Amino acid sequence: MASSRIAYQQIADRLLEQILTGQLAAGDRLPSEAELCQQFGVGRSTIREALRVLSSRNLLTTNRGVGGGSQVAQIDQEDVSRMLGDAIILLTRSEGCTISEVVEARELLEVPAARLAAQRRTPQQLEELRATIPSRVSADNVAECHDLGRRFHALLLELAGNRLLALMTEPVFALVGVRFEHEQAAPEFWQQVQTYHASILRAIEEGDGERAGREMAAHLVNLRSTYEAIDRLPH
Repeated sequence: MASSRIAYQQIADRLLEQILTGQLAAGDRLPSEAELCQQFGVGRSTIREALRVLSSRNLLTTNRGVGGGSQVAQIDQEDVSRMLGDAIILLTRSEGCTISEVVEARELLEVPAARLAAQRRTPQQLEELRATIPSRVSADNVAECHDLGRRFHALLLELAGNRLLALMTEPVFALVGVRFEHEQAAPEFWQQVQTYHASILRAIEEGDGERAGREMAAHLVNLRSTYEAIDRLPH
């Protein structure tokens, strides 16, 4: 291997491939450092750096001392979603992501989710969704309305019953949260949001997936104009 840096990265990539293909499953213990050194033909420092790279990505857990070693971590959905969200935010900052692209991404993910939610929701989930509709909207509870609104969309994805869909949508929510602070929107905006949410909720309660999808699409069209107005404000 040409250099120490290239060597440890190559080893990290090869171990990652074994994790992704299932050769190394969650909970599996990796060979000892000495065995890895022999396997890859490198020194301990290179192996340790490769393991550090994978540990920093929450793919490995490493314990030092007698009986220690590295093993494949149990992947946590929230960790994956958070890492994906950070990557998307960084990418959009460097590449420039338009309002249209943000809303389009939400439409592609959340409109089908609303349809599925109407088909798959349980009575308990409906109760939780109802609890996200505030009894009032005013200037002094904008922050609460923001939190409840975010909770509404997150719960709707749970009702859809598709974990991959939820995993893909959460990073888009994170991007929206970074670009559009709730303090920038007037109480009237949050009243509109709650009206749309109530309409979506009714469609889901009645099991009308097509109507739930239409109401969600209309909601996101309304959000687009608000996002565009906020984006024009001086930063």
